[in-house]
Amino acid sequence: MAETSISCSVSQGFNFQKDSQEDVGHITALKIGDKEFAADLAVTDPENVSGDKVKVVGVMSGIFWNGGFAEGVNFSCQISVANKTEASVLTHSELSNTNVEFQFNAYKFDPVEKKYYKAFHANDTALEGIIEKTGDTLNIRVSEEAGYEVTNPGNYDLSLGVMPEEKEQSIHLAFSVQAKQAKGWGVQVG
Repeated sequence: MAETSISCSVSQGFNFQKDSQEDVGHITALKIGDKEFAADLAVTDPENVSGDKVKVVGVMSGIFWNGGFAEGVNFSCQISVANKTEASVLTHSELSNTNVEFQFNAYKFDPVEKKYYKAFHANDTALEGIIEKTGDTLNIRVSEEAGYEVTNPGNYDLSLGVMPEEKEQSIHLAFSVQAKQAKGWGVQVG
């Protein structure tokens, strides 16, 4: 299995420059347990740089998936001050509901087509999973220190690992504007 690992530029994510070709990523929707995080950061859509800003939950610094059906997706993103408060409450609570729904888009630049494309994404569909655990520890962390790459708006790092629900879902990959594929994530049980 081939892994997918994309390091994203937080600076490019918040302050998109047309002449830069750095990888960019967004968490477009996130729900942990009963808490739905606000899409309260307005950023540029790399596939439509002259269009209206899009609202996202977080600007990614990185995303990783080992490529297996039953393996987790791990990501880090910068979230707003309001979402940082909500995430801090969750991390300091006894979470009886560790269900996660999330959507994401990670973009790369195609030097042949001379434009950005979605290189790793959920195809505008909520992926369903649970917070990954290491021993008894849930794989969710939120920084108490504000981000340093971009200081305005104030933002904080959220890291989350998500294991798939016991159902078949799809994760989408692309290697250029034209070369695309979908891979299964999650295994149907029963």
